[in-house]
Amino acid sequence: MENNVLQQLKENIAKVMIGNERTIELVLTCLVAKGHILLEDVPGTGKTVMAKSLAKSVEAEFGRIQFTPDLLPSDVTGLNYFDAKSGEFVFSKGPAFCNILLADEINRASPKTQSALLEAMEEGHVSIDGKTHPLPDPFIVLATQNPAGSAGTQMLPNSQLDRFLVKLTMGYPDFKSQVSILEERHTENPLDRVHPVVGAEELNALKQRAAAVEMKTSVYEYVTRLAEATRVHPLVQLGLSPRGALAVCRMAKAYAYVQGRDYAMPEDVAAIFPDVCCHRLMLSTKARMMERSAEQIVDEILKNVEMPVIRKSREGV
Repeated sequence: MENNVLQQLKENIAKVMIGNERTIELVLTCLVAKGHILLEDVPGTGKTVMAKSLAKSVEAEFGRIQFTPDLLPSDVTGLNYFDAKSGEFVFSKGPAFCNILLADEINRASPKTQSALLEAMEEGHVSIDGKTHPLPDPFIVLATQNPAGSAGTQMLPNSQLDRFLVKLTMGYPDFKSQVSILEERHTENPLDRVHPVVGAEELNALKQRAAAVEMKTSVYEYVTRLAEATRVHPLVQLGLSPRGALAVCRMAKAYAYVQGRDYAMPEDVAAIFPDVCCHRLMLSTKARMMERSAEQIVDEILKNVEMPVIRKSREGV
């Protein structure tokens, strides 16, 4: 049944996101892994539409924040205000109190406001005036950002980037997909055809099944070798942390589950490793001088680290 739900989710989003099958698959994988998603690309490539289509596909509470330079932390988390009638301070919840939060153009806000999301993304609660307020479960952040260097943007701190399970790039559609988009958008808004196909409780159940996917010791060792390779690479100043390696395992299990398997393979790790790893690496000055990107370095590591061979079926090894 769960595979039917995933297929319905994929078809639902594909009504809106034409020609982005790979991105849709990774977004669904991250959703099943219950991780936060960062979508980065130039304006107009469909980042916000992707986030909205996913949110509309899940029957859960949806919140949206348009990040601007003058946005305050309380505009994200909420604040305490004095109620004259009761004579007491009352907590007013911010838009972060939802199941799926769209943080649009997150890198346009000040670092102080961006950091307001850190506790929520990592701990699942916020602290206001010394009191902790739990967020709904599930709580997933879909953030969009324009590339660094765009007008009015600033780089996210590494501590915040590390909270995102994956960082994805939309890219431009191919010729055929572009024609389809131009034809369809003049007659209707495809978001109107997107309806909820899964509830919050069912989403949590999918997450639990994905977490139960089997991963053999040799696959864990493969993840460890990849992580160590990032730490000793001469062009990397700060490699993949243990938390990042855990994120790779979680994403690989979810990817295997989305593919219809109850066991993870080294190929699953290799398929998602760049999306989980690249935004977590801090490159050296030499790498920047050589104009080497994190994607190029990770691709090199994947080619040089030997992948274990595992033969397994549903019936056993």
